[in-house]
Amino acid sequence: MEGLFYGDLAVIGTAGCEQFLERVDRYLKEWRNTEQSFITAPQYKRFGSGEAKAMLADSLRGYDVYIFADVYNYGVGYRMYGKEYPMSPDDHFQDLKRVINAIGGKARRISVIMPMLYESRQDKRHMRESLDCAVALQELERMGVSNILTFDVHNLGVQNAVPLIGFDDIKCTYQMIKALVRYVPDIVIDKDHLMVVSPDEGGMQRCMYYSSVLGIDLGMFYKRRDYSIVVNGKNPIVAHEYLGRSVEGKDVIIVDDIISSGESMMDVAYQLKQRGAKRIFLFASFGLFCEGLDAIDEAYKAGNFTKLFTTNLIYRTPELLSREWYCEVNMCKYVALIIDTLNHDQTINHVLNPAERIKTLLDRHLAELENK
Repeated sequence: MEGLFYGDLAVIGTAGCEQFLERVDRYLKEWRNTEQSFITAPQYKRFGSGEAKAMLADSLRGYDVYIFADVYNYGVGYRMYGKEYPMSPDDHFQDLKRVINAIGGKARRISVIMPMLYESRQDKRHMRESLDCAVALQELERMGVSNILTFDVHNLGVQNAVPLIGFDDIKCTYQMIKALVRYVPDIVIDKDHLMVVSPDEGGMQRCMYYSSVLGIDLGMFYKRRDYSIVVNGKNPIVAHEYLGRSVEGKDVIIVDDIISSGESMMDVAYQLKQRGAKRIFLFASFGLFCEGLDAIDEAYKAGNFTKLFTTNLIYRTPELLSREWYCEVNMCKYVALIIDTLNHDQTINHVLNPAERIKTLLDRHLAELENK
C-alpha cells in the first residue's frame, strides 16, 4: 500500500491477545518490508488487594495507536487475596481504560478494536435496566478514542450512543465462506444443494447477506419464549418454529453471531435434521460455550451437525480446538489489513464490502469442482 502514514504505528493488546497480535504483526512487517515490530507491550500490575495499573515503557507521543481488546478472554487471570480469579469482561474493560490512561493523551489517534463489543447484549432498556454498552462507548469517547471497530455487533443501534466518533461494524462473511470451502471441499454452493437458515428473527439481515452473495434460498426459525419466567438472565425458549422452503436433501448453513450455551443452535440443527437436511454447518462469529462442550459433543455424535465454524477473534479453549467438529476461521490477516489501511488514513469501504472477493472465491471453487 502506497501513501503517507497518519502517524507512526503502535499496536497494543490487552491480556491474552499476545498470540493473535503476533500473527497480525507478521503481516504488517511483511507488507512494510521491515523487521521492526509494531507491537507495544504494556505491563499490567496487580496489588494483592486486586487493584491494578497499566504501564508503558516508551512514550507514544504522535503515534497512531490501535488497541486490540478481547474482553471475553477468561483464559487469563489474576491473584487477589491469595486466590486466582479468571478475568471477567469488566476486568478486561478496566485494563483497556488503564492502557488509554497510561498513554496520557500523547497519541495522535487512538483506535480500539474490540471484536465482541463489551456488554453488547445489554444494548437496550426494558423498564429499569442499565444501558451498559452505551455507557461504555461514551466512556471511551470521553477518554479520547477516535474510532471503535467491532465485528458482527449484536445490535448496530448502539453506535447512536457515540455519533461523533468512528464506529465500524465489520462482517466475517468472506472469511467464513473461505473456511467452509477449505474444510468442506466437496460443498456445492447453489440453490439446488445449499440453503442458509437464521436461527431467529434477529439474525435475518445477517443471513440475507449470505443468501444474496451465495445465490441460495433463505429460511428462518422464530423463537417462542416463556416470558413469565427468567432462567440465567433470559426467558427460556419454548419452541422453534420454521418458516421457509423445504431443506430436504440439502446442505444447510445456520448463521448466528454468538454461541453462548449452544442450546438454541443445537435445537435448530436437530429440527432441520428432522426435516430431512443433509449436512448442517454452523457459523458463529463468537463461540463463548458458557456451558461447556458436552451438549455440543452429544449433538455431533447424534449426527445433528457436521462442522462448527467460529473465528479466532476471541479466546478459545484447548478443549475446543481439539474437537474434530471444530473449524477455525482465521481473522489475523483481515485485522492486519484493516490496521494497515487506517494507518495510511485511507477508507476501509473496500475492506468492509467483500462481495467481489466472495464472487472470485466461488468462481474458483466451482472450477475446482468441475475439474475433479
